[in-house]
Amino acid sequence: MIIIFLLIPLSIVVAAGFLWAFIWAVRTGQYEDTCTPSLRMLMDETAAKRPVNNISPNHRPSNEQ
Repeated sequence: MIIIFLLIPLSIVVAAGFLWAFIWAVRTGQYEDTCTPSLRMLMDETAAKRPVNNISPNHRPSNEQ
């Protein structure tokens, strides 16, 4: 029974820590651009150095060289 009195407050503290981390991530902009990072590996190096705002979500790299 004593372990319940230890685990319940401990789980509340851990849950509060995860909630704080999530709120911090949202406020600092970690979830603002979810499309571009997955597209960066498909682009050539010169296109990857451009600012992120120039890339549209429907961007597909060309295969012509």
